[in-house]
Amino acid sequence: MTRNTPIPPDLRRWITASLPDGNPDKAEDVSWDRGDSRVWRVPTAGTEVFVKLSPSPKDYEREVAGYAYAARVLTPQEAPRLLAADPGLQAIMTSLQPGRVVRGLPLGRKEELWVHERAGDLLRRWHNASAPASQQDRDTIRATMAGQASEAAACLETTAGHLDDKQRALVQCAADELPQLAVKLPVVYRHGDYATRNWLWDPHHGYGVIDFEMSAHGVAVEEFVWLCGAVWAPRPDLKAAYFTGYGRALSDSEERALLLLTARLGVSYLATGLSKQNPVLIERGHLVLSRLTHA
Repeated sequence: MTRNTPIPPDLRRWITASLPDGNPDKAEDVSWDRGDSRVWRVPTAGTEVFVKLSPSPKDYEREVAGYAYAARVLTPQEAPRLLAADPGLQAIMTSLQPGRVVRGLPLGRKEELWVHERAGDLLRRWHNASAPASQQDRDTIRATMAGQASEAAACLETTAGHLDDKQRALVQCAADELPQLAVKLPVVYRHGDYATRNWLWDPHHGYGVIDFEMSAHGVAVEEFVWLCGAVWAPRPDLKAAYFTGYGRALSDSEERALLLLTARLGVSYLATGLSKQNPVLIERGHLVLSRLTHA
């Protein structure tokens, strides 16, 4: 969060109309350090709100729907509430959620295990409230899984010389098996970006979640891919705590899909890093694949 972009004039006018006691002149740019993130924290007479410009109409629609879903399924202490939205601007205004972002937050082991258990519990309740997926949803899911298989195959061609035999074999399995696994996996309404950067923790208020831009129907196991590659591989105790909260173990098909989807993520990091000469992505890709094959 390193930028300091001023609020655009049309968004400023909307904030003033929607929030008479707001002070956009003192707004703080709290966007994530990526190109399409545009978020400001705006002070009011008694609190603060967040204002976001969605990157696209699809992202806007998904996030508005995600906030409506969160209001039905989660308590006000667990998720922020949508205060105002404008489809023309693709603008969203939300309430302040107590807590600090878990990613990078120094926690003791006991507290860290508790946060992961709470995260699993919240996500299971979110999943359990899902409406049945439509046929269009299922067609999209099959196409997405086939696309990830094709991506794994394409990345393997460009990275094979940078992988050992076990890693090449695992990525090849991702390319071969993911389309068939798609039909065996539970489908739910997902949060869509359930990584620790979207978890909030406060010792007094408890656990909460933010950012519903990617909320949509999909296979449940995809919620766990980033965690598997970035957090759980060296910390199986956190995975165990998470699924204690989630309330059920993964099926054999889900465990296999999680392994292969995480391998696809790792080889994608590596391929992108090599093509863009980005040492951070190269290292991240090698780390994910090494953890999966040499644990």
